[in-house]
Amino acid sequence: MPRIVACGSRGSAYSDFCTAVANGQPALLLVDSEAPVAAQHQRGNDKGQWMPWAHLAQRQGDGWTKANGADDKDCHLMVQCMESWLLADRQTLQTFFNPGFNANALPVPSRPIEGIDKDTLYQALKAATANCKTQAEYGKGEHSFKLLARIDPQKVTAAAGWAERFVAEVKSRMGA
Repeated sequence: MPRIVACGSRGSAYSDFCTAVANGQPALLLVDSEAPVAAQHQRGNDKGQWMPWAHLAQRQGDGWTKANGADDKDCHLMVQCMESWLLADRQTLQTFFNPGFNANALPVPSRPIEGIDKDTLYQALKAATANCKTQAEYGKGEHSFKLLARIDPQKVTAAAGWAERFVAEVKSRMGA
């Protein structure tokens, strides 16, 4: 079974990934894209041909190069941030934050979740949870991992191509 290592900042995750690859350890890097991924980096339906390293190399604030021995199948993006995945399972959000959760404050369900910018998403989650009675207003540190453990992965992969790509790679490496 794979294990998940939360590395802290995105820079720490990248550094830890590069160290693991340099030490010959099998590793996958999963980070927020932080911005829209350019069309040339995710062309076509063959997600195995998508180029996350090109996005990370060109994104201002990253400028990351692919670790020696790594390839694009080793790098995965949560577009544009992890919270996008939460929108794929609104029922779990409702159940977790009720009573007082305002689903109408979230972007409309027909809007592709990977196209929602980070600031809009954080503001929407804050507004949706502002009047919750049993949970505090959404906070990444307080709620993100609890919610990730609860959301339906099938809903996430159906709504997010980058999530589908990540899950497919994990399954492939596990021989599933």
